[in-house]
Parts: sequence; structure tokens; C-alpha cells
Amino acid sequence: MVKNVLYLSYDGMTDPLGQSQVLPYIIGLSKKGYSFHLISFEKPDRFKAHRDKIDSICEINGISWHPLIYTKHPPLFSTMWDVNRMKRKAFRLHKEHKFILVHCRSYLSALVGLSLKKRYKVRFLFDMRGFWADERVDGKLWNLKNPLYKWVYNYFKRKEVLFFKNADYTVSLTHAGKREILSWKGFDRLKDRICVIPCCADLSLFKPCERDSEEFTLGYLGSLGTWYMLKEMLMVYAEILKIIPSAKFHFLTKDDASLVYTLAKELDINENNIHIEESDRDHIPYKTRNWNYSVFFILPCYSKISSSPTKQGELMGMGIPIICNSGVGDVDEIVESYNSGYVVRDMNSINAEHILSRTFVRKDMTMGAHDYFSLEKGVANYNKVYSKII
Repeated sequence: MVKNVLYLSYDGMTDPLGQSQVLPYIIGLSKKGYSFHLISFEKPDRFKAHRDKIDSICEINGISWHPLIYTKHPPLFSTMWDVNRMKRKAFRLHKEHKFILVHCRSYLSALVGLSLKKRYKVRFLFDMRGFWADERVDGKLWNLKNPLYKWVYNYFKRKEVLFFKNADYTVSLTHAGKREILSWKGFDRLKDRICVIPCCADLSLFKPCERDSEEFTLGYLGSLGTWYMLKEMLMVYAEILKIIPSAKFHFLTKDDASLVYTLAKELDINENNIHIEESDRDHIPYKTRNWNYSVFFILPCYSKISSSPTKQGELMGMGIPIICNSGVGDVDEIVESYNSGYVVRDMNSINAEHILSRTFVRKDMTMGAHDYFSLEKGVANYNKVYSKII
């Protein structure tokens, strides 16, 4: 029996997220006997630059990729236009390939997956990723004082209930997110249809790299927008400078460097000690080889209880201790369980001396990463979910 699966993603495969959090799972599951058709939405510039690379990956692994071009304007209406295009494409493909399962990454894809289930009885996996509508509000992307955004928010909260109740299975990134869902009235009956699979890391890539400098370096990996508390992270660095005046702050990000330099100037931090550069995913282990710590502070709002930062598993895999804040998904529980960093519980009293006095064993951190964040374990858990559904 051919086990045809349709995977729906509004994230692009030519985006870093698609290459770290979509394709590796699909490749692993393909080896378990599933035949994938993948619909994704690609930003035009990235699609032009990286299409051949993704085409090659998909061809080698027997994945049928159906890229659609992402529509950016006008807001909201362009998104619903894209969802309609995804639905039309998905229905056409189903008529040809008779999918036994539709795997929906987040809420927009789930709109299509729910339709496929209702019309064609295709089994429906809701890979929720996070409380998407609440993320839009918490991230100040949707202003609920605007009647249109208020209507859209309420629409997706109603759909959210339908996704959970109609899904054959739901995947949450965090145990905190699962507990929240099960606390809702009448949702305790779903406890056997929700499992937790965090954002896993390819630990064959994200592994320790030998240092070649004794200079103290604080590092930051990834994007700087919306959720990340850049000012507070620079404040940690300022406290470290009081103890180690020669300390450097190294950013690996594709975001605008002026965001960092402007805030550093406001905090009276010498920008000559800050180094900002981009990095391809494959070069991250080498470029982070001299980091003593990595810091990430994420806004601890309601929607972030479902957040599993991709960088956490990657940093643990490379043996780099983390300075993080509490109140974000399972982050602090994982840090403390595996002694892989320092959790700041009061942003108004950051004690750099206390942070720097801690000792960490690189081998213990990498073993913790393999125990909790390994890609192989993630693929195995998705395979269990697929088997239960089918």
C-alpha cells in the first residue's frame, strides 16, 4: 500500500525555518515508507536564489514539492488569497494521489486540512506550532482595537476549537502548551490525542567545535524581531563588561545591524566590542566556536507558553550554555533539568557575577541535547503519531 501524505506549510522551504524544521522531518519520515507531496509558500527573492538547492534535496529524497509564491500585500486579504490557492492545489492533488493523511503546519494550513477531512475524510494532523492568533496579538501585528483585526482574531479562535476537536492528532511544541489546552472546558478528553514534540536539531551538524581564542565572548543566534528582548540582552552584556571589560558580543543574524548599534549607544556600550554578521546554517558551529555563553530573552507573554526556540537545541548540541528568561514554553525547565545554562527570573536584577560563577560541562549539555532535541527522536515521535492516525 502506497502511503501518500500531503504536507502543508505556509512557511517556505527556501527560508531557514523550512530547511531546519520542515524538510529534515519529511526526509526522515520518507525513509519510514511515506510518500510526500509538499505545498509551501516561497518569498520571491529567496525562491530565486535557493530553488535549485531545494529541488535537489526533494528529488534525492523522493519528495514531490509544489512551491507557490507568497503574496505579501495587501495585509490579511493577501493571506486569505494564499490560503485559497493552497486549498485549490491541495484538492487537485488529492484527486490524483488519494492522500491518507494531511499534515498541517500551523493554523493557515489547518484551514485547508480541516476542509480535506470534512469533504474527503482525509486523516488530519494538526501540527499547531503555537497559539497563532494570540501570537499575532502579542506581537502587536494585530491591533484588536481595529474592528477588522478583532473579527479576524475571533474567527481564528473559533477555528482553533474546530482544529483541536476534529484533528485525528495534535502536536504541541511544549508541555506547557499541552497543559493549557487541556485546561480548557471540555478539552480534557483530548489528552490522548495530543503529544509534545519540540523543535528538534540536526545534531550531526550542531556539535561542539574546538575553540581557538581565550577571549570572552557572549553570543546571540537568530532573528531579532518581534519576540526578542534586545535591550535586555544588551543590558546583560553591559553587566558582564563590568566584570570582564574586554568581553565581546557576537551576533549571528540576518537582521539590520543598526537595531543593535542604536540600542548599544543608548546604553553607553562601545560598539567596537560588538560584531554582527550573517551566517549560513552550515557555518554556525564554526562561527560560534568561541562563545562562552549565548543569550536569548523572549517576551514572556501568553502565546509564548507554546514556544520551543529552535536555537535552544542547537546551542545545547554545540555545548554552549544559555542565558535565558523564564515564562517561555518549557525553556527554563529544560535548562535546569540538563544544567545547560542560567535562567533569569527577575529582569530588574541581573546578577552577572552569579551567572559567570556557574560551571557547565560541555559533554553533559550535548548529551542533554541528544536526549531531548535530537532530530532522530523527533522523526521517531512523528512516525508514532502517523502510525496511530493511520
